[in-house]
Amino acid sequence: MKPERAEFELPDAEATLALGEALGRLLPEGAVLALDGELGAGKTTLVRGLACGLGIPEEEVSSPTYTLMHQHRGRLELLHFDAWMASREGAFLAAGGREWLGGGGVAAIEWACNVSAFLPRPHLQLWLEPTPAGGRRARLTLIEAGPGAGARERELERRLRLVLSPGLSGGPAAAAPEAPGPGPAAGGPAASTPGGAGTQDA
Repeated sequence: MKPERAEFELPDAEATLALGEALGRLLPEGAVLALDGELGAGKTTLVRGLACGLGIPEEEVSSPTYTLMHQHRGRLELLHFDAWMASREGAFLAAGGREWLGGGGVAAIEWACNVSAFLPRPHLQLWLEPTPAGGRRARLTLIEAGPGAGARERELERRLRLVLSPGLSGGPAAAAPEAPGPGPAAGGPAASTPGGAGTQDA
């Protein structure tokens, strides 16, 4: 049985970017990444790394707090949501925006707990929290497909489970069969690595 949760120590913003980039290289088409954590935990920093892993320039990514969604073209399309304004984003998803989730690209949703009722299954949940050393700890969890899931959902669940397999530097798997590209290089996310804090954002 493949693991359903992985944890990463992120001593600075560069490590957060590296984790995001590794995920961007590994996530399959249709993946949804639900991001949560307090203000300033590094959610947008991680999405910038995710964009890099998808072949999208990091500088193109900013938090879509005051828009419904940002779209970026890369290896797969990146759909970047921000549910900080829960009622607005919930209304958008309820009115048809939900069809964007689990489609042909990769969706990243900041403050996903505010719209949890709209998230498809399976998906990956990533929680970011501060550490006493000034860095961040990331917990990546697979939310499995429901009991009535079809073949497509089961296959997506299988591929998301591969992302959680052990990889380089304690980061996401570098050797998942369908996942192109290497994992993060040395100096990226690591298990229990102390270090100074970089600048993390929302």
